[in-house]
Amino acid sequence: MMRALWTSASGMLTQQFNMDVLSNNLANVNTSGFKKSRAEFQDLLYEHLRRAGTIDSMGQQLPLGVEVGHGAKVSATQKIFTQGDVTNTGNPLDVMVQGHGFFQIVMPDGTMQYTRDGSFKSDGSGRLVTTDGHPVEPAITIPPEATGVVIRSNGQVEITLPLGQPNQTVGQLMLTRFPNPAGLESVGENMFAATDASGNMSEGVPGQEGFGTVAQGFLEASNVKVVEEMVNLIVTQRAYEVNTKAIQASDEMLSQANNLRK
Repeated sequence: MMRALWTSASGMLTQQFNMDVLSNNLANVNTSGFKKSRAEFQDLLYEHLRRAGTIDSMGQQLPLGVEVGHGAKVSATQKIFTQGDVTNTGNPLDVMVQGHGFFQIVMPDGTMQYTRDGSFKSDGSGRLVTTDGHPVEPAITIPPEATGVVIRSNGQVEITLPLGQPNQTVGQLMLTRFPNPAGLESVGENMFAATDASGNMSEGVPGQEGFGTVAQGFLEASNVKVVEEMVNLIVTQRAYEVNTKAIQASDEMLSQANNLRK
C-alpha cells in the first residue's frame, strides 16, 4: 500500500482538528474575556532508507540521505492571552482587567478557578458573584442600604450611602497571576483551572507588583479577530483539499498498477 494514502490521511485529520479550533474561536467572538486558541502541529516518524553520511561501496561518504515522512499530528493547542478590546457597558458591577491578572472565583466544591470575565452580579445576599452565581474571592458583600458602588483602579470596592454619608469600603478585589498562563486548563463558563504546567499562583493588589489595574463599567471582549480567523479558515480548507488531491492521485496510481497487462 502506498505511504501517500496514510500520510495524506494524517494531514486531513490535522486540518480537521485545526478547523475545529478555529470554529470554536469564531463561536466565542462575543464571549467576554475569551482567549483564542491556536493549533500547533508536528511531523511524524521518518523512515530512513539511507542515512546521511553513509559510506558507499567506493569508500566515499554520501552527503545526503534518503528519508520519507509519514505525515503530521497535532502537538498542542495554545491559548493566546493577548488583551481583548474594551467594551463600555456603564454597568457599575462590570469590571475589566487592564494588563496581567485573573479574578479568583470560588466553585461549589470549594476549589478555585480563574477568569478574565468581570461581568459580576449581586446575589440575594449582596455577594459579588459571577453570572453562574459563583462568589468572587476575597468575598465582597454589598449591603442593601448602598445607593451606589465605586470600584477603584486598585480594586478597592466602596459603596455610597444616602443622606450625604461618606463612602464606605466594603472589600478589595484581588488579581492572580501564573508563570505560564498558557498552561491553564479551560473548563468552560469563561473559567480556567490551575495545572502543574501553569505554575504556582501568586495573588496581588491591582496595579502593584506587575499586576494589571481594573476599570469599572467596562468589559474585556474576546481577543478573536474575525478577519484573521476567516483567513485561517480558508488556508485550512485549501490544505485539506490538497491532501484529498494527494489521496486521489495515489488511488489513480494504484488503479493503473492494478490494470497493468503483459
